Amino acid sequence: MQFDAIRVDGDDGRRLTDWMATLTGGDPGPIVIEESGRRGVYFLVAPGSTANRSWPPGVTRFNQTPGNISYIPVPALTGNTWPLAWCFPPTVPGRFVHTLLLRCAVTEMLS
Repeated sequence: MQFDAIRVDGDDGRRLTDWMATLTGGDPGPIVIEESGRRGVYFLVAPGSTANRSWPPGVTRFNQTPGNISYIPVPALTGNTWPLAWCFPPTVPGRFVHTLLLRCAVTEMLS
């Protein structure tokens, strides 16, 4: 499966996860969290949906643009994959975090 991702580190990423869950009635789409290092939160979005959009400081984009292929850490659906875990696992194929809603939420939170 191909996808892009937006990473927000630390407490900001955790707050954004909670906000996205609230905005979507508890179903924000697939979100991966890291429990060590930067404690990054990865919001998995549709392929190509992060390109050609401005994102505020504090956001890292992972996408496939010409000459660039990003590595996005994804845990297994079952079993121990520490330090990665699903905060919200994928529910159906093709279901991603809504990029525009995420962009609006992160812009409001980090600006």
